[in-house]
Amino acid sequence: MAGTTQILQLADRVEPTSHLCFRHGVENRRLCVYVRVRTFSFKGDLVVSQPRLVIPVTAYGVLLVAALQTLVVPVIGDIQAALGVSAAAASWAVTANLLAAAVFTPVLGRLGDLRGRRPVMIGIVILVLAGSILAATTTSLPLLVIGRVLQATSFGLFPLGIGVLREELPAKRLTGAMALVSGMLSVGAGLGITVTGLLMRGEGADYHQLFWLSTGMSILGLIGVLLLPRRPAAATGKLDWTGAAVLGLGLVLLVMPLEQGNTWGWASPATLGSLAGAVVVLALFVLMERRIKQPLVTTRMLRHRPIVIAHVAGLSTGFAMFAIFLSVSALVQAPPSVTGYGFGSSVLAASLVYLLPGSAGGIITAPLGGRLVIRFGAKATLLIAALLTAAGFILLAVVHSTTWEVIVGSVAVNTGVMFGYASLPALVIQNVDRTETGIANSVNSIFRSVGMSLGTAFVVTLVTRNLIPGLPVGLPQESQFRLIFIVGAAVALVTAGVVGFLLPRSRPAAQLTVPEVEEEEAAGAAGVEVPAALVARQKTA
Repeated sequence: MAGTTQILQLADRVEPTSHLCFRHGVENRRLCVYVRVRTFSFKGDLVVSQPRLVIPVTAYGVLLVAALQTLVVPVIGDIQAALGVSAAAASWAVTANLLAAAVFTPVLGRLGDLRGRRPVMIGIVILVLAGSILAATTTSLPLLVIGRVLQATSFGLFPLGIGVLREELPAKRLTGAMALVSGMLSVGAGLGITVTGLLMRGEGADYHQLFWLSTGMSILGLIGVLLLPRRPAAATGKLDWTGAAVLGLGLVLLVMPLEQGNTWGWASPATLGSLAGAVVVLALFVLMERRIKQPLVTTRMLRHRPIVIAHVAGLSTGFAMFAIFLSVSALVQAPPSVTGYGFGSSVLAASLVYLLPGSAGGIITAPLGGRLVIRFGAKATLLIAALLTAAGFILLAVVHSTTWEVIVGSVAVNTGVMFGYASLPALVIQNVDRTETGIANSVNSIFRSVGMSLGTAFVVTLVTRNLIPGLPVGLPQESQFRLIFIVGAAVALVTAGVVGFLLPRSRPAAQLTVPEVEEEEAAGAAGVEVPAALVARQKTA
């Protein structure tokens, strides 16, 4: 009877798929009753859960993030010509997007934890849609930049999507789903470059077409997030707006010189001053967060070794992803008749032949990475990722005179990137509470974005230095590409060393704690799939 009373007391906490547990008997054994409810009441509204849509909706959202990031990069010259502005001014269509993303991502991730992920995701997609329409209809650079700032909110979809997966999926499916969704970052980036090449070919091509495309993609994304199940917020409390402002300022000071260093000069007072300011402001942010009761980022996330190493790996993975995209694209477009290397490919051919195989292969390699995490753990998968990345860069540094050599090297690096993306969310959520899922993955996303900026700045700097003399158009010596590939391999090998020697060994199926495994097995015996996060929620209820 006591057990029945406990069940009745818990009945108001039943969710679409939930369980009620109680102790009974002289052995005080734990019994759980698993309940499947297809519709449920939440704040007076009738809500229909659509768990089958969770993975495709979150995967599409992440693909949208990556596509929006790379869609504009190849058309900076077209924007410059169409709007009659300088190259430096036109580049703000990219720079403003990255700066805004650095500010928005942690705020949106924490808002999702505090206010619910679904409503925040809906708001994000509406802002992205508004930014796409503005950019598609304006002929003013300031308005285009504002549109790109609005599109930057899309960066919040990745950490929020990981949080949704943790809420909705059974633990046995979570790692594979996170790997697939994370892999869309590379797939979307390659897709963005390829689609740009297709739309901008021929006479009369207009860059506005790209923003009309992003408008259509945003509408589809909005329909998708509206179908996500509603859930109460994972955490309670207030957003640390002061901390968010200080963190945003520090990230702007960090990302700005990485994007503008080639224009300002890497040894200029503006570049060095911004980097020094970033160090000071970010150090101030850490001190502030240690002194307040409800920090934006807890001290555990700032000093816990697995989380710190996850951020280092995210930085390295982002660096490798953009370094391979930009360097291979520049290499294969070089005319061999005057440079002695390259293939004289068009932008479209470079995208379709050399970049797309590695990106599209993510549809296969991302789930494979998830299986590796399930079977061997996040540490082993990260180590494999770093070594694969290094192997691909080394191959390209040694040989890149035939098409197959470049494709194989590029695919190897991209596979390493995919495996890295597959393991990072698992490593992060294994080491944070479910109430911090959004902000923890947001911080990891920031490190990945900074790595992308570093990769971009590094490649652009090298391909604009040590040029072949006597050519009307500046083209780099072949040695510059070898240096890019050697440095890419070195970064990956350093990451492998950090992961191999400093990261504690992680268990297979890393997202589960021992109690969750026991309850997951009990649910399986009952024929019911239970979202992993519900176990933690029931314990804290």
